Amino acid sequence: MGVNDHSIDLFEGLYVVPKGISYNSYIIMDEKVAVLDTVDARFTEQWLQSMQQALKGRKPDYLIVQHMEPDHSAGIMCFMEQYPEAVLVATAKAFGMMQNFFGREFSKQCISVSDGDMLSLGRHKLLFTTAPMVHWPEVMVTYDSTDKILFSADAFGKFGALDADEEWLPEARRYYFGIVGKYGIYVQKLLQKVATWEIGKICPLHGPVLWSNLAYYLKLYQTWSTYQPEEEGVLIAYTSIYGNTRKAVLRLEHQLRQRGCPVVVRDLARCDMSEAVAQAFRYSKLVLATTTYNAGIFPPMREFIGWLIERYYSNRMVAFMENGSWAVAAAMLMRQKMEKCKGLVFAEHTVRILSALNQESIGQLEQLTEELCKELAENR
Repeated sequence: MGVNDHSIDLFEGLYVVPKGISYNSYIIMDEKVAVLDTVDARFTEQWLQSMQQALKGRKPDYLIVQHMEPDHSAGIMCFMEQYPEAVLVATAKAFGMMQNFFGREFSKQCISVSDGDMLSLGRHKLLFTTAPMVHWPEVMVTYDSTDKILFSADAFGKFGALDADEEWLPEARRYYFGIVGKYGIYVQKLLQKVATWEIGKICPLHGPVLWSNLAYYLKLYQTWSTYQPEEEGVLIAYTSIYGNTRKAVLRLEHQLRQRGCPVVVRDLARCDMSEAVAQAFRYSKLVLATTTYNAGIFPPMREFIGWLIERYYSNRMVAFMENGSWAVAAAMLMRQKMEKCKGLVFAEHTVRILSALNQESIGQLEQLTEELCKELAENR
């Protein structure tokens, strides 16, 4: 009984969501009735009306709060006002956050749960396990051992409303690396915890219910959370002021394609930064191409590298292309930043453009092309 949000422009004030977002909420009808999570404040009234229709005159016994981020918890107060006899079920840290958000304690109406705790609704037995830092510290997930359903909080979510006609993977990848990607080690811990459960469906708080080929989604999360490339290929991320760096990038793209190398190109000054980040984590190779600007790195490239470092970019090859008319230093400065990342291999060949391509820099492009294609061929 969640809602679709098509009015939002930026999710979390940062991520462009052209096809909206869903705020998912679930209800389990048994001898006892449990509601799992609420929705964003702008949709609380709509959500309560949907819940009343689903309840058909019954009252919920429990509100299970898996995640306290406001797009999932904003309706708690309205819910408790409408159903004052209901009991809140959450982690101890979640109850502390409720005090911060709502200025109210729920000590007389709460069940604090931790790993391995169980709540019986009758036929349905709900098991709880904590999932700290996936991607907030209070998070837990819920497993319905009767119907083999994992209510996964923000894990396995995606951008896009439920009525959006689009492939799952691109927006799920962008969601993961934007929202959860920094916390791979904690995603690993969660995957290990749920590995003992027989899972027939995954019900996330954003995006569709996943009910077929679950091994595919679990494998993707295994790959993403261990910072391994999803597939062999090259992302060329670039900025260009007067077009000369762009010409070099397009030449490199053409040469790679001629040799059968998968390649994607993103203009960091014009593309969605979070989508470019997702592509960087998707592929095994990354080429960073930019100009020296104010004795530093051109701003969109500097921002992009910051996004990668913050999300623990690792286990890939990185190559550099630089341009400048004097005091060219972009490649050196980019490498200094990227050396903070673990498990990177830096390409032997760097392309240095002095204002515009010449025979020397064209030769360097050829050398870099050969190096990238050789590495890709060896990894296939």
